[in-house]
Formats: sequence, structure tokens, C-alpha cells
Amino acid sequence: MKKKVKHVEFYVGLIAASAVFLVVEHLTHWEFLLHLAAIPLEILAAVFIVERFLERRENKEKRRQLLYIKSYMFRSEMRNLFIANFAALKHPAVDLRKLRSATLEELKAYRRQADSVEYVSPEAMEPVIKEYVKAEPVWHAFKERAITYNFGPIFHDMIYILHFACDVKIFKEKFPHRLFIHEAAKSENLMRRTHKVLTDGIKAFLDYAVELKEKEPEMFDEMMADYALSIRIRDAA
Repeated sequence: MKKKVKHVEFYVGLIAASAVFLVVEHLTHWEFLLHLAAIPLEILAAVFIVERFLERRENKEKRRQLLYIKSYMFRSEMRNLFIANFAALKHPAVDLRKLRSATLEELKAYRRQADSVEYVSPEAMEPVIKEYVKAEPVWHAFKERAITYNFGPIFHDMIYILHFACDVKIFKEKFPHRLFIHEAAKSENLMRRTHKVLTDGIKAFLDYAVELKEKEPEMFDEMMADYALSIRIRDAA
């Protein structure tokens, strides 16, 4: 914050210096003052261009770091959540065991289809809801990283999920043997929020799969191999 204030003060100082030269030129008609007035503005333009370049480079590096952070999260704490979420889908019918061999175009096609997600049944959504609550530490971790890296959209997404998880926990504390999805079905607003949280998870996974396939194909292959192994072990149990 202090750094931004100093930058503003510096910009204002340059503009003020240019204005002073222009005023003096207007009073004295000394033309060389016009050249002096242009110097602070040229410096201002140069500084602005350099700062924008550095900010873009910094944001690019932060997003690269986030790519690796998400790799760990998706392959560890969130693996069961995504397996449960995709298993409950009616549309798009995505088999995570076969996603490893999917081409980039096939992944993008799955992502387009995910704009209209359908679940097998409301009851099929309940295990996914439970996984979202179990993954609460993950949402907090992503929230903290979003603050650190100044990723506003991710921060707001995590707050939204945390509010949803809190609603589920409160309901389950009062009615441990009842399905939350049945309660959500009684309220259009709550059902919309539930559907948004779960379907946003499908979209986030496919977005990340596309990103990995494009930028880090080896990491994509390793992640999907982990998922295929986990599903095979679960099916054999």
C-alpha cells in the first residue's frame, strides 16, 4: 500500500513539474520551457510502460506458481472430491480413467459440454456435497493463496464455497440422518447455490486439464494416471 502511495506521489510530482513549466512559459513566452515541460511527461510515460511490463511478468510468474499449487491440491486433498463429482454426472459423461488419453480438442469439447451439467439424480449429488465439506481446509488454503497472489476471482469463489460448506455443516448437525440435497430441493435459491458449487467444480477441473495439456503435458499425464489408479483401487475394494 505504501509503495502505491509513493508511486502516486511520484506521478503527481512529474505532472506538477510539467504544469509549472507550462505556466512559466505562458507568462514569459520562453519557448525552451515547452521542451522542459515535455520531459516530466516523457519520464511519466516511460515509467508507466515499464511498470505495466513488470506487473505482467509478475502476474505470469504467479499464475505459473498457481499451476503447480493446483497440481498438488488436485492430486491430493481434492482427488476424492473430483472422482465423486464426475461419477455422479449424467452429462457430460466423462470417464476420468480414460481422460488421460484424451486429445486437447477432446478436452475442450468436454469443457464446452460442461456448460450444461446434469447429474444422474439429486441423491447422486449428496456424496459430492459431503466431499466439499470434507475439503474445507483446501478452500481456506486456496483463499489464503488468492490473497497472497492478489487473485480476486479465486478469493470470491472460495468464500462462496465456504459459505455453502457452512450451510451444509449446520444442517447436518441438526439433522445428521437426512440428506442435504433434499433440503436444498425445498428452496430454489439453495438448490441453485448447490448446483453452482458442484458444477463449478466440474468446470474448474476441465479448465485445469486443458491448461495442463497445453502447458505441462507431462504433469497432465501424471495427474490423470493418479486418478485412474485411485478409481481402480476404489472399484476393487
